[in-house]
Amino acid sequence: MRKLLLCVPMILLLAGCSPAKVSQAEELALGLRGEYLEMAACSAHLAVTADYGQRVYDYEMDAALEGEELTLTLTAPETVAGMTAHLSQGEGQLEYDGVWVETGTLDEDGLTPLGAFPAMLEAIRGGYITACSLEEEETLLRLDCGDPTASPGKGREVTLWLDVSTRNLVRGEIRVDGYRVIVCECTNFVKS
Repeated sequence: MRKLLLCVPMILLLAGCSPAKVSQAEELALGLRGEYLEMAACSAHLAVTADYGQRVYDYEMDAALEGEELTLTLTAPETVAGMTAHLSQGEGQLEYDGVWVETGTLDEDGLTPLGAFPAMLEAIRGGYITACSLEEEETLLRLDCGDPTASPGKGREVTLWLDVSTRNLVRGEIRVDGYRVIVCECTNFVKS
């Protein structure tokens, strides 16, 4: 009888040590990460709002990523329509008829409105996921990414919403030290 009584608590203890059950949102997030890592190219139309604190700018642009090369063509506002940015491995320039334009940075790491799309793709592909959940009647997957060594509200944090059925990026927000500096709406997203 004594052996039987010792076995029951041991079985209960071992059952409690089993791996945690993975949620549907976590499973989906891991699958999406793999898809975005394998993606060779993508394109989208972006509506970007950049908040510099004392001034806010709205831009629209067409984005085309091919390997490591990202081309962004501004479509709005009309005063900058046609300007094209070529970004490659963190470096980039905005040019129009040979003239280069500086947009200013939003954080100490050099984030600009033009760098928002690559920052969001980087977060999907390899950012540290701090939380994930299904929203809007489980049609959108929300991913919160941030620095694993920083406390919440410190450093750069990226929140992304992806369509569950198409697996496309729909929206992203970037916060710096708790302050939202970028909002980006993605339409016509196509990946290959």
